[in-house]
Amino acid sequence: MSSPVTSTQTSGTTRSGVEVRLEGLRRQYGQVVALGGFDLTVQPGELITLLGPSGCGKTTTLRLLAGLEDADAGRIIVGGRDMTRLPASKRDMGMVFQAYSLFPHMTVRQNVGFGLRLRKVSAQQRDARAMEMLELVGLTTQADRYPHQLSGGQQQRVALARALAIEPKVLLLDEPLSALDAKVRSQLRDQIRRIQLEVGITTLFVTHDQEEALAISDRVGVMKEGRLEQLAPPTEVYTRPATAFVAEFVGLTNRLAGTVSGGTVTVRGCQLPLVDAATPAGEVIALIRPEAVTLAAETQTGTLAGTVIASTFLGAVSRVTVDVGDTTIMAQLSTADAIAHPAGSRVSLAIRPDPVLVAEQARPESAE
Repeated sequence: MSSPVTSTQTSGTTRSGVEVRLEGLRRQYGQVVALGGFDLTVQPGELITLLGPSGCGKTTTLRLLAGLEDADAGRIIVGGRDMTRLPASKRDMGMVFQAYSLFPHMTVRQNVGFGLRLRKVSAQQRDARAMEMLELVGLTTQADRYPHQLSGGQQQRVALARALAIEPKVLLLDEPLSALDAKVRSQLRDQIRRIQLEVGITTLFVTHDQEEALAISDRVGVMKEGRLEQLAPPTEVYTRPATAFVAEFVGLTNRLAGTVSGGTVTVRGCQLPLVDAATPAGEVIALIRPEAVTLAAETQTGTLAGTVIASTFLGAVSRVTVDVGDTTIMAQLSTADAIAHPAGSRVSLAIRPDPVLVAEQARPESAE
């Protein structure tokens, strides 16, 4: 599997895209508020992923930007031009959906050139541009095949080539990989990132898949109930989540009772720094990543100890669940280390002193 491309790897990339600004967007369906004053700025050539649970407003945001729906309020500015009231056909957006939406009676070449045909581009120019885009996505040898003769991953690459053929100002991707199997999805997401960087197009990507969002984005916007909880580079979203919702939505998290005092939190005998040093003193629920938990064979009393009840093999790493009596704690270890702690074995646990986010103040009667 190829390595994910991060924003630090692209800092020297020349970007030719346009700026996109969404200002105070509101959209309501009956009594349901999908977006309640949504603001977002996408820098020229940047790839931002909107991540969140179903119903959080991420697809609505994409549809408003594309012109497939009208905003109830707010403005959409693309390249300095107000496009809020323009129809979709005038917005110059390239869009790739979850469904491939290819014309079954057209060849791959004809599908890619379809948007150019609508724009009255000559057949010769259309064919040249289609082949250029097929070369970009690695499908020149499939140009004269029909969609039913291609795999799912190949069909989605054709859809991407078609979206790029018209040279749009902005590329919009609405969960384009969710219908593919895991291996193809991983390969295609890296290809999408490579192509996006090569073309330099401003891109808004919508997904509910955390791995996709973290792997290919310059910045990730985590959404909840029609608003942004956090907008930051992937590493910051994961290691320094702005809210408890972000911490629990992005990645796995242990919820452990602790006590805040003097700018630190004590959890199961381990004193840990806080993300927010101004957190009020008292009983809290601390959020601790599984990879911050280490295991060793139980060798002494007085340490945090428990019994391994499950070990899940994930390839290079494994996730080990330990019963510590009144709750369970997950640890994520290298598989080589996890093998040393099979189910039923007694282990000592230690928590790495990473900055901890507090999810909530624990009620005295339910504090552990």
